[in-house]
Amino acid sequence: MATPGNKTSHFLKKLAHYRNFEYILFTLIIFFKLHILHDNLHARYIDMNLLDDVIAIGSILLVSFWTLWLPRRGRSIAMIILNILLTGIIFSDLVYYRYFGDFITVPVLLQAGQVGELGDSILSLIHFRDLWLVADWIIWLAITIGLMFYRRTVTRKQTARNHRAYSQSPRPGKTRSSRLLSRFITGLGVFVLGFVITMGPIRFYAKTWAVGLFEGGWWNISLYNVTGLLGFHYYDAYRYAKEHLGDKPELSAEEKDNIRDWFQKAGDARETATDGTFGAYKGSNVLAVQVEAFMNFMIGKKIGGQEITPNFNKLMQESLYFFNYFHQTGQGRTSDADFSSQSSLHPLPTGSVFVRYPDHTYDTLPQILSQNGYETGAFHAYEGSFWNRINMYKAMGYDHFYSKKEYAMDESLGWSLGDKSFFRQSLAKMSEEQQPFYSFLITLSSHHPYSLPASVRQLDTGEFKDTIFGNYLESIHYADAALGELVEDMKRDGLWDNTILYVYGDHDNSITEQADYEKFLGKPLTELDMHQIMNQVPLLVHLPDGKAAGIYDQPAGQLDMAPSILHLLGISTKPYYMMGNNLFADGDKFVVLRSGAFTDGKLYYIPSPDNLFENGNCYDLSTKEKTDIEKCRVPHEEAKKRLQISDDLIASDLIPELRSGKDAQQP
Repeated sequence: MATPGNKTSHFLKKLAHYRNFEYILFTLIIFFKLHILHDNLHARYIDMNLLDDVIAIGSILLVSFWTLWLPRRGRSIAMIILNILLTGIIFSDLVYYRYFGDFITVPVLLQAGQVGELGDSILSLIHFRDLWLVADWIIWLAITIGLMFYRRTVTRKQTARNHRAYSQSPRPGKTRSSRLLSRFITGLGVFVLGFVITMGPIRFYAKTWAVGLFEGGWWNISLYNVTGLLGFHYYDAYRYAKEHLGDKPELSAEEKDNIRDWFQKAGDARETATDGTFGAYKGSNVLAVQVEAFMNFMIGKKIGGQEITPNFNKLMQESLYFFNYFHQTGQGRTSDADFSSQSSLHPLPTGSVFVRYPDHTYDTLPQILSQNGYETGAFHAYEGSFWNRINMYKAMGYDHFYSKKEYAMDESLGWSLGDKSFFRQSLAKMSEEQQPFYSFLITLSSHHPYSLPASVRQLDTGEFKDTIFGNYLESIHYADAALGELVEDMKRDGLWDNTILYVYGDHDNSITEQADYEKFLGKPLTELDMHQIMNQVPLLVHLPDGKAAGIYDQPAGQLDMAPSILHLLGISTKPYYMMGNNLFADGDKFVVLRSGAFTDGKLYYIPSPDNLFENGNCYDLSTKEKTDIEKCRVPHEEAKKRLQISDDLIASDLIPELRSGKDAQQP
């Protein structure tokens, strides 16, 4: 009669001799990890149904089938290495998603040298429960060692007999060949199975609810919803190789003419101002300040009876304040805000223009102002190689780029130099420049994870104390204090009365917990409220004579900076390929975000992660309630068109060709 111990021994013996046991276990483990990642996304309209599970398993088979062609020991080692690599990808995507709301792409990997600079930001995005992603490594190692030990001890005699039998066999080559053939057939069969169960459901999705996604999808999460994580990375690599290594798709002459015509009409629309502001400040200096993670929701607000942004609030009394101003960034975050503000073009759907296309031609604000007698300079107290600024700023036409090496680190805060010292030293450098000048300053002190030292914390955040939300408010309070000192120093140096000051936020703070905002604002928030909170950044424009001061509710965005400043200086934007609005022009304004969301001041459209127009939400801003989705269809098509035009212009480096063609058409 068999005892439980004998049964267990018999089971282990069979398991040890089943050559594909490790592979099945590997597949299940990676499948489990893909579910861990998905469960941590919490993305609207993104589920993981049975077909998605099939796609996930199929993609695992496709990425690992080749291990079955290896001998037993080589296969075990290969699967361990592959497990580590895939776990690294899943974990990296999870951390990246928590900060950017997106997945890592090939263009992002090209700027991977920046990851080490993120330091504390990355650490703050790692959660204790993420250990589940590596828990299998110990179990896997224990099982592998146990099975290897079992095989060596229990089957040693059988192995010896087999060895003698093989050595005495008159046809050893046939036995080895049959083994190779068996491994080849098994691996090939797994590949075919993986291909069928991966591509079958994906093709089904692409022909039903995801029609056109691979042609026009601009959001990686919507691609993930169809392909799964591993499939997304394969498609991203394929897309990048096709874009950069293969023959680039050539736009037709008609498509180029349509793009040229669109920009011509946009240029005409920007020239319709009737308020006499065109050229009203000709020859004035321009000082633009891009404030890190500066959001609009806390402007004018107090906590514990203390103003969070007292200096900004004071400046509002004598400036133009646009509270309906949107950041239009993508994966490039700060670099996207920089690019879009200077070039009046949308950032790319993946990666950063600064890294991907620094050698292409753009009509940028510093370049245009330099051609009109301005001395131009970019100021950022960080490494010049970060976001490839040192190369991009040359291409953008800056006369000077003052990076970290040009600053005395006398107030080290967070990532680099504190904003107060940064402003003081930058202003001193400006005083050495010829006027008129254009100076673009990028701050750092309010950067994630908002860990200011206690010595500079001046805001009592009450119930938010020692939370990331409270730390964020403290960082903004410090940045606001630095802004106040900048204004006073400008007045002291005689710059205030002949300088346009343009201050705006670059992007959101990456804090997405709705409960924090509801607690701070003291009211429940809708989807529309949260979308506006996470996408609105403040804009303050102070004119040299203080005219036109007031609060403006018109929709505006970062693409509007370059054409609006040029308008005030009396420089026509009609010859330039810019997409933004002129804040001082008449007519309705239309603002498109990189995600495909848009607003015209009357309607507000929030796209769904699956990229289906019908699954998005269309809001009537007069009631803040959802309205008929069809009301948003026409502007939705225009939003898609604008994003595509911008992408084509950038990726195909069209400006020189379009400008040459335009010149050729003129008599």
